[in-house]
Amino acid sequence: MDHIVYYTTTILLLSVVAFIILERKFPYTKGLKVFREGFWVDLIWYTLIQSYFLKILIFDYIITPIDNHYHLSSLKLVYNWPIALQLLFFLVTHDFYIYWFHRWQHHSKLLWRTHEAHHSNKEVDWLAGTRSHSIEILINQTIEFAPIILLGANPIIVPIKALIDAVWGMYIHSNLNVKTGKWQYFINGPEMHQWHHADQREVFFANYSTKFAIWDWLFGTAFLPNRKPHRFGLYYNYPKDYFLQHIFVVKKIDEQKLVNKNKTFRFYYNLRPNILKFFSKKNTDITSTPREEKFENVPEETFAEHLK
Repeated sequence: MDHIVYYTTTILLLSVVAFIILERKFPYTKGLKVFREGFWVDLIWYTLIQSYFLKILIFDYIITPIDNHYHLSSLKLVYNWPIALQLLFFLVTHDFYIYWFHRWQHHSKLLWRTHEAHHSNKEVDWLAGTRSHSIEILINQTIEFAPIILLGANPIIVPIKALIDAVWGMYIHSNLNVKTGKWQYFINGPEMHQWHHADQREVFFANYSTKFAIWDWLFGTAFLPNRKPHRFGLYYNYPKDYFLQHIFVVKKIDEQKLVNKNKTFRFYYNLRPNILKFFSKKNTDITSTPREEKFENVPEETFAEHLK
């Protein structure tokens, strides 16, 4: 089992390098920096810290106690299936679930609050997909991995599927200008998912698929025009801080006002940028709000106004 984890980790790291290089060569949105706004929040807090603790919570405190109580994995209901068939079964069934849950999140004011963090990046690249509220991850990954363990699948299915999820997630969010032709009717990619993160009227309720785009085409939610979005993210102000993004689910907070009024929070909020500024010797106003960009022909109604 250890050698499988070693291989999957190596492939994951190589994939990161590949996406960074390919995004420089074939950008969907030109001029997007590697260290774009929110990069460190996504990498440190969401990818490393949150993923580590949620993995422990999901496997050690939810799935394992359920299995210890009911002993379902001992039945090994799918263990004798070929490895490829086991993997395909869990990939397809979970992806089908994710399509409908994701669609529900965009239609429900309550569930939207757990999903809006995922849409808050103003720039979308290979790392942007890691920004997902911990409640959303807790629900989806428990539903994803519990059946694998409780149905008694081969143990190597977990790291292999986790690798596919991670690489595919990087791919569909990547800043890659790819054209897959008819394959886009079956296999999801940045062509459709970059649009899903656009702050535009056309994609209020479109492109929910993760791995298999066929769900969008089958259920009438596909949107794939021969043009690119004007802008990405949310139309309203959303916190940049990881903790405030989590609090925002239950209480809307004006981050800039908090920075201006609370000295302790201002110190914490500016700590990392000040450290980076010290080492880079660059004069950066880390408390200023981002400049407003102007776009032509941007629809008056922007993403998520239906949730007002």
